[in-house]
Amino acid sequence: MKHEKTNHYRVNEQIRVKEVRIVSDNGSTVIPTRQALEMARNEGVDLVEISPNAQPPVCRLIDYSKFLYQQKKRAKELKAKQVKQEVKEIRFGPQTDEHDYNFKLKHAKEFLEEGNKVRAFVFFRGRSILFKEQGEVLLLRFANDLEEYGKVEQMPALEGKRMFIYIAPKKSGVVKKSQQKLDRERREAEAKAQQKLQQSNAETSDDNGIPTSGGLFANAKNGADALKKLNESNEQ
Repeated sequence: MKHEKTNHYRVNEQIRVKEVRIVSDNGSTVIPTRQALEMARNEGVDLVEISPNAQPPVCRLIDYSKFLYQQKKRAKELKAKQVKQEVKEIRFGPQTDEHDYNFKLKHAKEFLEEGNKVRAFVFFRGRSILFKEQGEVLLLRFANDLEEYGKVEQMPALEGKRMFIYIAPKKSGVVKKSQQKLDRERREAEAKAQQKLQQSNAETSDDNGIPTSGGLFANAKNGADALKKLNESNEQ
C-alpha cells in the first residue's frame, strides 16, 4: 500500500530501524523490522510506527486507514469534552444604582459558575471621566463581591473612556454559598438599595448636570473595604 510522504506516521518501508516493538492487545514484543513487515503483509495490514522516539520505536499491525480514522475520532471526542470558555462582558454606567449593580452581579456569578471569564467595565461619558477613581472603586467592589466565584486576572485599567477589570472563574470544587446565606445577603442588599434610594431623593447635581453623589459615588464608601479584602484574597 502506498502512502503520501506528508503522513504524520511512518508506515511500512518508511520504517528503517533494525528492530521495532510490536504492541497489541496481548502485550508487546521486540522483533526485527524485516520480520514485522513480513507479519503485516501476511495479515493484510500495515506496520505503523506510533512512538518513533521510543527505544526501539513502537509499532502496531493495523490497517493504516483504520488507524487514521481512530486517531481522528479520538481527537474529536477529546475536543467535544473540552469546555469552551467565553469572555462575558458586564457594563456599568456612571450612574449605576444599587439595583442595577446587584442585577449585573447576579449575571456575573452565573457566567463564572459556567466556567466563563468576566470582563467588567465602566463607560465614562463626557466630563464623567473626571471621576474615574469612583469607577475603580466600583470595579474593585465588584471583584470583591465575586471572590467566591472568580479571581482577578487584571486589576482595573483605563483604556480610552472605559475602565476594565478581568475576572477568571475559580477551579471546580469551590464550595458554593448555602441558599440560606444567599437569601440573607439578598435581603440585606435590598435593604441597602432601599436606603440608598431614599438618600438619592435628597441629592442634587452641579451646574453642569454631573451628580455630586449617587451612582458611582454611592459605591465609594465600599471601596476601601473592597480593596483591602481583594488584596488579602490575592495574597492567599
